[in-house]
Amino acid sequence: MLNEKNLEKYAEVLIWALKTAKKVSMKKNEIVLIQYDLPALKMAEILYGRFLDMGMRPVQRMSATCGMEQIFYKKASPAQLTFIAPGDKELYSNINGRIYLHAPQSLTHLKDIDPSKIGKAVVARKSLKDILDKREELRQYSWTLCIVPTEELAHQAKMSLRQYTRQVIKGCYLDKSDPVAEWKNIHREITAIKKRLSSLKVKYFQVETAETDLRITPGAGRKWAGVSGHNVPSFEIFISPDWRGTEGIYFSNLPSFRSGNYVRDIRITFVRGEAIKVEAKEGEEFLKTQLAMDRGARRVGEFSLTDKRFSRIDRFMAETLFDENFGGKDGNCHLALGSSYSDTYKGNPAQLTAALKKKLGFNDSALHWDMVNTEQKTVTACLANGKKIIIYEGGIFKL
Repeated sequence: MLNEKNLEKYAEVLIWALKTAKKVSMKKNEIVLIQYDLPALKMAEILYGRFLDMGMRPVQRMSATCGMEQIFYKKASPAQLTFIAPGDKELYSNINGRIYLHAPQSLTHLKDIDPSKIGKAVVARKSLKDILDKREELRQYSWTLCIVPTEELAHQAKMSLRQYTRQVIKGCYLDKSDPVAEWKNIHREITAIKKRLSSLKVKYFQVETAETDLRITPGAGRKWAGVSGHNVPSFEIFISPDWRGTEGIYFSNLPSFRSGNYVRDIRITFVRGEAIKVEAKEGEEFLKTQLAMDRGARRVGEFSLTDKRFSRIDRFMAETLFDENFGGKDGNCHLALGSSYSDTYKGNPAQLTAALKKKLGFNDSALHWDMVNTEQKTVTACLANGKKIIIYEGGIFKL
């Protein structure tokens, strides 16, 4: 497990991340929600004290245990599945920051649950997500998250807890004397890459690996985002493309643990932006049910690339937060089905109305599922003037 020194450094990085994500200064008396799983209690306590020292108003909420989740999905009636507790909307309408400390005690505890029940509960809580999305667009709210090592994460990643903890320390630069300074340097260097990417007038990107041949259409009014404070660690640079221009086949070679289920070797065929064929070697029924959650669940909400020069993550971690930032030998890309991110809009996100999102092809869904590919790959930008340039190869950006 993380020792006291590492937890203190982790807290410093998370607070830096939350401030960076806000884009405007955090003020005294603002409300910060600390959500945590039970094994992350010590980290939650450290953050709680830090926020009090900063003059903030921390609110703590522990997530349901795995046992509670099992009981809920086994016993809940349709009305109970979609129930939103009194006060939740009021809280989400007033918080200015949120940190989620993910420390799962099981990753497969819902594998025997009807996937449609999980989907109904997720859709019911989309109204809360919409509140936070709008507040973030208005720069009234920011968020970040991290993982705290557990025996279950280590087991599913085929490591000892000590080995897994070392990977987390390395991946988040907690082994450095000043981790926040390291993250500031990464932020500065990746910001320069984002600017160069966003300056290109791209008609579409072609993504090619041994198992993937996919066309991604950025669409009008887009910019690349990433390393903005959301997620610790985070090295990915991403865009929410015009979902209507997605064509071809995408293969995810890293497994996914999602909503208590395990899915591996996902292969998706897109035609005119829709996933018309979905396959998986394991967990296919769960995958298909999740993609039937709502109309947008079969459309692309995000495409990202990670430069291995920044990421020190070189092992499968059984957790999307780390796996979507995999560096290793060949870097990674990931494709997310479901909701899009308004911070990839070139204009003021606060002016990105539902009608404008629809016009520009920003996808909307209760789902957001990141699917990671770590194969050797080439990404080519096909420019509006007809020229083609390789922007990513061998795990690094070529700009």
